[in-house]
Amino acid sequence: MALAVPVTLYGVNGIGFESGNANFTDGRDIGLLQDTAEVDAWSQWDPVYRDVVILNGDNEVVGVYNLTTNNLGVPANYEALTQLLIDATNAE
Repeated sequence: MALAVPVTLYGVNGIGFESGNANFTDGRDIGLLQDTAEVDAWSQWDPVYRDVVILNGDNEVVGVYNLTTNNLGVPANYEALTQLLIDATNAE
């Protein structure tokens, strides 16, 4: 199944953890967003360490997939996350 719209992945860093931001994206192809008090995404999403929070086109949470409990080195886990992303884009 193809994606209805492009998917963009970002790391989101919590407020107060900015000290490592300069090195976060070194050697990686992923962007980093820094949460702010004005947005306060962490309080809204209530993530656990290594959660992938899946948003729809209106920036509403439509799914969460944890990479600690679902190692992407396991093909079934990789496929499950891929399907969640496909489902989110096709729901647009």
